[in-house]
Amino acid sequence: MGTFRYFGYGSNMDFAALRAKGVVPIASFRARLPGWRLRFNVEHFFRHEGGVGNIERTNNPCDAVLGVIHLCENADLAALDKLEGFGIGYDRITVDVLTETGNASAQTYVGLPAYICDTDLPTARYRNILVRGARSVGLDPDYVERLETMTVMPKQSHPPFAAPKEALLMDHTQLEHHQTVLAGHVFCMKDVRFAHELARDWFGGKEVTQFHLRRMDTSTGNEMLHEFLSDDLHRDQRDFLNTYLHAFAEEYRHIAKFNYAGCPEQMILS
Repeated sequence: MGTFRYFGYGSNMDFAALRAKGVVPIASFRARLPGWRLRFNVEHFFRHEGGVGNIERTNNPCDAVLGVIHLCENADLAALDKLEGFGIGYDRITVDVLTETGNASAQTYVGLPAYICDTDLPTARYRNILVRGARSVGLDPDYVERLETMTVMPKQSHPPFAAPKEALLMDHTQLEHHQTVLAGHVFCMKDVRFAHELARDWFGGKEVTQFHLRRMDTSTGNEMLHEFLSDDLHRDQRDFLNTYLHAFAEEYRHIAKFNYAGCPEQMILS
């Protein structure tokens, strides 16, 4: 099976974040992309997530984006395209980067013009994942400090999510491919705006609580659904899920509460 090189400059510098997307590199190396600058102006498809990573060409040799070259199996490219929003937020291009052993070409993702918003800011969660990844691979300390001190969007707060009183109760046998479950609530994703067609492909027919817990900047990558079911979550985890319940309700239609009895493992998105 063949391989390809992928240049990660955002959250995918972090190995835990990359593994959460189902991609485990064969090897990883520090890399530098000269003549480009790092931005956070690609609109996340969930509006409360603000702006996520992007690179812009400047052709100024003083500018550079630092990141990681991941050597991946060819089969991982389709997963990366799907999870990075190829065609829905990002284009995939080839760039020439500098590594400690010389020049190398690599695949990476750059924001599509229709999804650029220069007033967007990243969240503290996203910033923290970048910093964790940059530290773990030993990027230049000055570059890491710039990531640590960048401006982030104010943290949002929401009241506890409340389902409609007349909400039905569903179990896994009733869940359809265009429906998803988050923290005990079922949402219909049948008629979503274009940017969320990608999310429907990920979440449709799945229970996604565990997946979201593993996307937190404090995640160990080992969070399990049973921690939610046994109410064994810390406050930040509960707040994170509550924020996403409000985000789901903004984008999708709440249709039922979920009965977890007998829920099969293969339905749980990790």
